[in-house]
Amino acid sequence: MNERFSASGLMNPFFPDEVTFGEKGVTFTVKKLFKSNDNFVFYSDISGVEIENSMFFSTIHVIPRMRPEIIINNFSKADAKKVKELILAKVQS
Repeated sequence: MNERFSASGLMNPFFPDEVTFGEKGVTFTVKKLFKSNDNFVFYSDISGVEIENSMFFSTIHVIPRMRPEIIINNFSKADAKKVKELILAKVQS
């Protein structure tokens, strides 16, 4: 399973955040103007996923064990829900 979700281009058209699913874990890429930050987390190390909905976009909060929370911004509500479902399906199996 190699699925990739990108944040909306409306809020940040040049550097959208990304979530990439792999066989053993998920990679969260937070992009800025001069740098990007990749966080790889094994599915077994994820203790929770929360979605914060605003009027148009959603923010995904991933809570790994023994690490700081990972925050990914500006996803569509449907993509955020799908990301949460995929992560929780992998965590439970």
